[in-house]
Amino acid sequence: MVALVGENGSGKSTILQCAASIYRSPKGGRTHFASKFFPDTPWEKITKATIRWNVREGTNVTTGSVRKETSRWRGNPERRERNAEYIDLSRIQPVSARVGYSRLAKTGIKEKSSILFDEVKLARLTAIMGKEYGVARMSLTEYDAKRQVPVITTQGGEYSGFHGGAGETTMVELLEHEIPSKSIVLIDEIETSLHPRAQRRLIRDLAELCRVKELQIILSTHSPYILDELPSEARLYVWDSAAGRSVVKGVSPEFAMTRMDLEQHPECDVYVEDDRAEILVREVIVHKNPELISRCLLIPFGAASVGQSLGIMVSSKKFPRASCVFLDGDQSAAPGCHLLPGGDAPERVIFEAMKIAGWASVAERVGRSHSKVVDACEKAMTTSDHHDWVRLAADELFLGGSHLWQALCAGWVTKVLDATDGAEIVGAIEAAIESHTK
Repeated sequence: MVALVGENGSGKSTILQCAASIYRSPKGGRTHFASKFFPDTPWEKITKATIRWNVREGTNVTTGSVRKETSRWRGNPERRERNAEYIDLSRIQPVSARVGYSRLAKTGIKEKSSILFDEVKLARLTAIMGKEYGVARMSLTEYDAKRQVPVITTQGGEYSGFHGGAGETTMVELLEHEIPSKSIVLIDEIETSLHPRAQRRLIRDLAELCRVKELQIILSTHSPYILDELPSEARLYVWDSAAGRSVVKGVSPEFAMTRMDLEQHPECDVYVEDDRAEILVREVIVHKNPELISRCLLIPFGAASVGQSLGIMVSSKKFPRASCVFLDGDQSAAPGCHLLPGGDAPERVIFEAMKIAGWASVAERVGRSHSKVVDACEKAMTTSDHHDWVRLAADELFLGGSHLWQALCAGWVTKVLDATDGAEIVGAIEAAIESHTK
């Protein structure tokens, strides 16, 4: 399962539609065609268009394309055979607003037949929505043998899609589909109409379905809750800029949300690996050039590989505004990136240097006795995993981890940091702003 995230118009839906277009369904299934997704209209004529694909089946990789040089799409017979389920935003349209459905609500029309959810589907619906359902079914009326209406029963009684919540209707109709094993499932804006807890539960449900049925799922989203449920390798940010589109792999939810947020207007985006690197760089800037901090937006990006991709984008001048990328000191040099000082992970650099410096000024900053700070920090350092040092020491001192880390970084910047190293961090940001304004 992989999630595509990005601003409206960046191309997420196009990717889903392209993926649906490169397969032909097994006999009896529904096949999608590029001509459906990319039609000629009075305003657009599609020509010289190509959807190139690489399909991996076991150890074999097959390549091909669906293309439209002039008036017709070519290459459809050569497509690989696979069931493709494409679920677009039409699913969120209210039942009463759908074509032909309003007539089903007329007085005197009766239910003719229905298909009940089995125990498994009913349990999935209950788990995702966090609400007990006694019955769920898809019903047909005697008036129309094709248009199904979802009907559910709760402690509050029975009601149909005409009176149910949009999220409930969407979820009943989604779960109603029987998806064959090994299908590819494409879901546009998966979070629409669902509250945050339901979003999280839906992703967990789909992850289990992937495991059981060996499905591949590609979804688009703008939701941090969806992204937070997925591992970093399952998050792709689709970036549209004046220089063209790029895809950044492994982004953090914070990175994605910051890129799509409108509230902040800094001159320079400063990318760092995580929250601890953010606090460290912020303290360096505040110490060396306080006026610069208001001109910067510090953005944690997650995995180092993301930072390396961002560095390539910086060196290729693909960002719309000044940008600067910092990798932790234990990473190798990479194009367009700067390394934090110390040649090691920030936790090791700060703790080891502050130990030598006698934990200067930390006690005063956190409001604890010097002896307790020394005991807590040096005890934490006996643990092999440096990622745990801040948490362990903070717990001993009854502090928040961010509070202690900020105090350590501030003490390190004022008492230990080499003037040249500090100047290089600030200078890299200033140079990025200057080069972008020329």
